[in-house]
Amino acid sequence: MSPVFYHVLHVISLLVLTGYTFFAFAGPAPATKKKVMMITGIASLLMLVSGVGLMHKLAYQWQGWVIVKIVIWLAISAFAGIAYRRPGARGVLSALTVLLAGVAVYLVYAKPF
Repeated sequence: MSPVFYHVLHVISLLVLTGYTFFAFAGPAPATKKKVMMITGIASLLMLVSGVGLMHKLAYQWQGWVIVKIVIWLAISAFAGIAYRRPGARGVLSALTVLLAGVAVYLVYAKPF
């Protein structure tokens, strides 16, 4: 598959993951938990697969910025579940999600290390 396919899949997965994570922050109702956790889990898996596929197609090595992006991906993937377990932490988690997503976008374009 082409790098464009992996890139588009990666961006769509990112949008779905962050969108449903913020949905979990907005109203962590027990009735929506199962659906939100399934969607964020699938989006997270697609994001990982498309990111690694894109790395392979573009011949990137496991550099420092890639490792930091994986840590950010793990954190954002966990935030939806944490929002359901600790509804009081939603404000901090939402601010942290915006910050981490911004850092991840910066790392894609700057590749500082």
